[in-house]
Amino acid sequence: MIEEIRLRDLGVIAQATLPMGPGFTAITGETGAGKTMVVTGLGLLLGQRADSGAVRSGAAQASVEGTWIVPEDGPVAERVREAGGDLEPIGGGDAELYLARTISSEGRGRATVGGRTAPAGVLADLADQLVVVHGQSDQLRLRSAVAQREALDRFGGAPIADALRAYREAYERWRALDAELGELTRDRDARAREAEDLRLLLADIERIDPQPGEDDDLTRRSERLSHAEDLRLAAATAHATLSSDDDVPDVVALAAEAKRALERAAERDEALTSLAEQAADIGYRAADLAQALAGYLADLDETGPQELAAVEERRAELATLTRVHGTVDAAIELLQTGSARLAELDDDGDRIGRLTEESDAAAAVLEDAAATLTAARTEAAERLGAAVTDELRALALPDARLVVDVAPGAASSAGRDEVTILLAPHPGAEPRSVSKGASGGELSRVMLALEVVIAGTDPVPTFVFDEVDAGIGGAAAIEVGRRLARLAESSQVVVVTHLAQVAAFAGNHLTVVKANDGSVTASSVRRLEGPEREAEMARLLSGLADSDAALTHARELLNLGAAGLIG
Repeated sequence: MIEEIRLRDLGVIAQATLPMGPGFTAITGETGAGKTMVVTGLGLLLGQRADSGAVRSGAAQASVEGTWIVPEDGPVAERVREAGGDLEPIGGGDAELYLARTISSEGRGRATVGGRTAPAGVLADLADQLVVVHGQSDQLRLRSAVAQREALDRFGGAPIADALRAYREAYERWRALDAELGELTRDRDARAREAEDLRLLLADIERIDPQPGEDDDLTRRSERLSHAEDLRLAAATAHATLSSDDDVPDVVALAAEAKRALERAAERDEALTSLAEQAADIGYRAADLAQALAGYLADLDETGPQELAAVEERRAELATLTRVHGTVDAAIELLQTGSARLAELDDDGDRIGRLTEESDAAAAVLEDAAATLTAARTEAAERLGAAVTDELRALALPDARLVVDVAPGAASSAGRDEVTILLAPHPGAEPRSVSKGASGGELSRVMLALEVVIAGTDPVPTFVFDEVDAGIGGAAAIEVGRRLARLAESSQVVVVTHLAQVAAFAGNHLTVVKANDGSVTASSVRRLEGPEREAEMARLLSGLADSDAALTHARELLNLGAAGLIG
């Protein structure tokens, strides 16, 4: 329940406090005074899009604050705590919830939930649990097939909700399988070509059988074999220098001579002993190096043009893989992973068969779920039509008959039903869709009757009606007011109205008052009682707040409204 709303610099309203409370609150005021800003402010608290144009001229920002009384535990409290906000316990299992929204003249905004800054989306999440708002645009929305189906589903309660949930699960399952099957079927030829190309590529890679790092090793071998003569000459020259069979002194012989000379001299100076050992070590190392060079030369002697040709041929094979795959490693990787992809592609025929069977089974489940949903809606449609027809009799449409038709329609995530609300305004008239045949006044009463009936199965804490009485007057307006008062016995009802016949039934009457200082029109809100309320009712009736006849009529309406005797 809304306890209080505070507005500052919103539209023409400079500053206003709206005390709400339980029951029926009527909000009236002169045209242009800013009644609509009250609904706009409430919309901002419920997460609707912020518009900097709503900021009062000359003000830096507009702000809306609201205080709600909500259950201390429940969906609202849970969502507030998820957003980091707090509730103020007030006893009896209830708590006070503070919401706020600001909009700057530059378009920036901020939302507050339970004393904590939060995204505006949190306000929108809370909206469905807190308030149902109906304006003239919602009357137009009732003309849409979607809104009519949603109204039936709300009335149907758990049976329709459960059937719709099962249907949607079946629908999503069938749609996913059908999409996958369609993709496989459409791409079957392309996938067959991919499989054939992949099979040829894998066969070529298997034939060549590349090894990791093989291309680098072959490059080194090719370089060595291509320069064998230069390598042989260098190795032979080095070998001859180290160890020669000719009479030319070599490193080994010279090192041996140096060692002997140092050993002879070491008899006179022991310090030369270590130097002699070093000379001997040089000889050993030179001999080892000479032996290694001899082995290197022997290996070179065993190579020939045939080996170089074999290496180049192998390099050419690997080069073909490089041209196709970019690198030899990429070809090796494809060989490792391509088999799995080829198996997947070759399995297309079996997959199509399996998916076809699964899709057919899912379609059968969907058909059953759709039939269950249609049956639930059809049963609820009969009850809704009868209940709303009874309500319309209480809303000055005594001979009207409402029919909710459930017919086969196109499949969607909401089912296969086309729901149409039909109205026969008088006996003998064929029921016609409210989207085509209902007048504005009839549509207002149909919408109110629907909300009253649906509230019995889908309770809403607060209803806000923004001039939904447009297009009606006289006895019909009186009946609308009386029905709103009855609705207020179980829910909080806030009505922005221009009809005295409706406002007469309110237990709480607020008026939006405007004052003109010559440049800026600023409005505020005042609670009316006694003579002030009588004057406002007279103004609503005749346009003259001080007309004796209008005042008399206003008092009569207020007295009868308070006693519940109108009708």
